Amino acid sequence: MQDALPAFVLNSEALPHHPMSETRASESIASNSPGSASSPSDEQLMLAFSRGSADAFTELFRRYKQPIYGFFRRRVSDPTHAEELTQETFLALLRAAARYEPQALFRTYLYAIGLKILRAHRRKTVFRATFFRHSPADPSVHDGTEAAIWVRRAVAKLDPIDREILLLREFEQLSYAEIADLLRLPLNAVRSRLFRARMALRNLLEPSASPSTNEAAAQRAPQDIVQKGIRL
Repeated sequence: MQDALPAFVLNSEALPHHPMSETRASESIASNSPGSASSPSDEQLMLAFSRGSADAFTELFRRYKQPIYGFFRRRVSDPTHAEELTQETFLALLRAAARYEPQALFRTYLYAIGLKILRAHRRKTVFRATFFRHSPADPSVHDGTEAAIWVRRAVAKLDPIDREILLLREFEQLSYAEIADLLRLPLNAVRSRLFRARMALRNLLEPSASPSTNEAAAQRAPQDIVQKGIRL
């Protein structure tokens, strides 16, 4: 995806305006860091941005533009839509900066914004399909290889919440605690649903597999997908 967003938003009236200058924000980051040579954390950057540092937003965008694009690309069929939703996510982050409080990891906060935007996009897609009497696009038709189509169809058959947990864990690589926080589920439910999703995906991809397969074998299916570079 293109890197034009920071140049656009830094000229936007939506930027937070506070008396703290960018220089003071940068000094604040440095003073809060464990060592002068270490990079500021995501949370420190977001706090600096909320106080007026444009450079902090640019750095957050650099760190998360590809992960957020990948988050959407695995969930919508059209790469153009994935890019648009990525831009929307960072614009929403920009607008919410003044209200930011570091109560959770920044990436959990950012993925929560992305999840809300994704749900809104899906509601619009269903509405348009109903209103104009069109069926929603089949997400399997846009990936070029037979293997990718096969995997995408298998993932689409999973329970929606199980599928979301699997994608967040295997591709976004969020921790169990982060997923629980993001989806508002008990931690044990995340663990059990993830295991169920892995087992279901393995059975869909290998129908002849024995139902007594152990957990280690069940984990191989999504990991193999990641290692082979198949895009969902």
